[in-house]
Amino acid sequence: MHNFQAQDHFADGAQYIAGRLTRGTSGRTHAVVDPATGDDVFSYELAGRADVDAAVAAAAEAFPGWSGATPGERSDAMHRFAGVLAERAEEFARAESLQCGKPIKLSREFDVPGTVDNAAFFAGAARHLQGQSAGEYSGDHTSYVRREPIGVVGSIAPWNYPLQMAAWKVLPAIAAGNTIVLKPAELTPFTSLLFARAATDAGIPDGVVNIVSGAGKDAGEHLVGHPDVAMTSFTGSTGVGKRVAEIATATVKRLHLELGGKAPFVVFDDADLEAAVHGAVAGALINTGQDCTAATRAYVQRPLYEAFVQGVADLMESVRLGDPFDPATDLGPLISHAHRDRVAGFVDRARSSARVVTGGEAPKHPGAFYKPTLIADAAQDSEVVQAEIFGPVLVVLPFDSDDEGIRLANDTPYGLAASAWSRDVFRANRATREIKAGCVWVNDHIPILSEMPHGGYKASGYGKDMSAYSFEEYTQVKHVMFDNTAVVRKDWHRTIFGDR
Repeated sequence: MHNFQAQDHFADGAQYIAGRLTRGTSGRTHAVVDPATGDDVFSYELAGRADVDAAVAAAAEAFPGWSGATPGERSDAMHRFAGVLAERAEEFARAESLQCGKPIKLSREFDVPGTVDNAAFFAGAARHLQGQSAGEYSGDHTSYVRREPIGVVGSIAPWNYPLQMAAWKVLPAIAAGNTIVLKPAELTPFTSLLFARAATDAGIPDGVVNIVSGAGKDAGEHLVGHPDVAMTSFTGSTGVGKRVAEIATATVKRLHLELGGKAPFVVFDDADLEAAVHGAVAGALINTGQDCTAATRAYVQRPLYEAFVQGVADLMESVRLGDPFDPATDLGPLISHAHRDRVAGFVDRARSSARVVTGGEAPKHPGAFYKPTLIADAAQDSEVVQAEIFGPVLVVLPFDSDDEGIRLANDTPYGLAASAWSRDVFRANRATREIKAGCVWVNDHIPILSEMPHGGYKASGYGKDMSAYSFEEYTQVKHVMFDNTAVVRKDWHRTIFGDR
């Protein structure tokens, strides 16, 4: 039993506005489905435009007080917040696994501790919103740079990592003194709501963190276009990101986009083969492949190619699918049956021109499961190589020269993450320089750190989550300049009127 009863936690509704739960006013309901069983586990009233307006108004009302607090005061509140999250870790893990189908060991050992660590990091970072040191750059003036909060942030988070994405959106924004309205995916609202309530219980003022659980076409687009929202942060597909950018542009908002990925996994012929095989399976199957940084395209230099294919196939076949709440389960279901069918469609269409080495089918199970799948010998311009599948599917292609391997790695519209596998430091270093991605791992794939930035190149978007770099997204930079001369008639005035 999962022991997370959503109806008990959210009896008053699935919107969190000004420090309390309320019901949505759109007139439509949505059922959260356990993807491991196909059963409805909670129904709630979706947010409408009026709920977005109320949440934005609450955030705007809270902004003067929160932005006016000292960095130390915000830091103290966020340290308490991290403590509350840690105390409720098991509750968060069970809620996340129920709504997403994640194996409980992934929720317990990756999603939840990563979120707690992120909260602790930004609690400390709140004290370090520093601008450039003061200086007399003109000779007659003292200049310095201030970093100031932007205002109300309207953020949209995806369904694949609801808790971590809520943290990535909320924490840097409020650490910098902003207030926020977050719209989680309507499929997965549980942990975002728990996250906001934990903020309130930690003493963060009402209205600083608000949640609107609604559909993208209704609540999401209204939030992005709202005239009182000063910034939009969106994580999701590149296609939807383009629509978000279009709406945000109309009101000249600050915009942060973390979009799709098609991460290459480049294995040179001097790599540790066993390490590469294990890294590829882990990197491809994390969160059932529903990860924009997941290893999706393995390019293997020809001397290792066949051994790599066989090794990955053997290891994939040992992966255990099953009940997400069984600690022995390795791989959970996809988020929905519709998404499982979408993933299956990619694999089925690839059969005519590529080799399905293992997997390629759904097991006989009522949930939205799909077997770990390895596809070999696909063409570089084929759909399975170029498009984001977002499932437990790894495509493997051979290459000959190092030049070819790096060229193929860069040959998609995306540039979010990549990895290079080699024992040669010069070869690996070349790959890190020349692969166009926001993160390049060497001899590993997937680990992330609160201290390091996450964000992409090209069609994978722009802007950074996590790290001190995220403050560049959530602050305004202001130049302040003082005259030091007390001279009334300055020389430069004569360029406008009068003579020297």
